[in-house]
Amino acid sequence: MPAEKIAEMADRGQDISGHFTNQFTIVRPAVQRVNVDFAAPMLQELDREAETLNISRQAVIKTMIREALDRRYRAQKARHAQ
Repeated sequence: MPAEKIAEMADRGQDISGHFTNQFTIVRPAVQRVNVDFAAPMLQELDREAETLNISRQAVIKTMIREALDRRYRAQKARHAQ
């Protein structure tokens, strides 16, 4: 069963314990540190957003990049489906 379906079941409060064996390995993607230069006005925007969301600037940057990439992939998929 896809993980999304199991997550939906959990959201509905259903018992999902049967989908787990308690024998698992946590796989973490490799992390590579990068340096990125931002203009001061953009940093101010990022800091305001971080304060509003009560998260770090780094978390804001990662979240926004993830959202932008997801939008791009969805648009590409939609174009190929036509």
